[in-house]
Amino acid sequence: MPDSRAEGGGHLKTKIKDRTRMRNRSKEHEEVEYESRSVRELLTEMKDISEIIVDLAYSALILDAKEIGEEVRELETRMDKLNYQIRLTALVASRSMRDAESLTGILQVASAAEKISNAAGDIVDLLDENIDTRPFLPFVLQDADEKFNVIRVDPESELAGRTIVDSRIGTRTGATVIAVNRRSGWIFDLHKSFRVRGNDLLIVRGTQHGHEKLLRFAKGKSPRERGTKSEVRR
Repeated sequence: MPDSRAEGGGHLKTKIKDRTRMRNRSKEHEEVEYESRSVRELLTEMKDISEIIVDLAYSALILDAKEIGEEVRELETRMDKLNYQIRLTALVASRSMRDAESLTGILQVASAAEKISNAAGDIVDLLDENIDTRPFLPFVLQDADEKFNVIRVDPESELAGRTIVDSRIGTRTGATVIAVNRRSGWIFDLHKSFRVRGNDLLIVRGTQHGHEKLLRFAKGKSPRERGTKSEVRR
């Protein structure tokens, strides 16, 4: 008898490939306005996007969060535009065969970054499928060294009101904050001046040990601890 799971997996693969082709066709017909930027600036932005887009894609799938999935698709579109821009810039900059050869490596890196973003787009395409068709995900990720978790920041914790940079989350816990969810919605642009607030939900990637350390970091002091501290001050 044919394996129904295998058939289902093949059907799912075909649907994802079809959606990828449709997405690529729509990109081809989209007009891109030329931006006068250096190759270094374009490549740096592409590197930054490629570093976060896969984390966001897996987070979207694990949390079944279509808002994160939409951010992944926007970043994928942005990456395609950057790849187009960097090709144009390389063509303008090339005045000789030597120039062209020196830019070949840069274009290969840019192409690889775009492939990463396309793969992330394929991952979030699974969000359009019935959740019953993706029961394999917990089994795939259960043995991973790094996992995705959601942590709520207690208003009384030392993390509340501080920037991610000042609080040294990465140094102290080894965890990486990927996105933040507030009442106002999702926040993905975690710039240096971004401040964490009480009751924020942090989407983080890290080891189990790092997750436990960050949990303690994001947890407020107990009433007894706060009372002891105030007595010492007196």
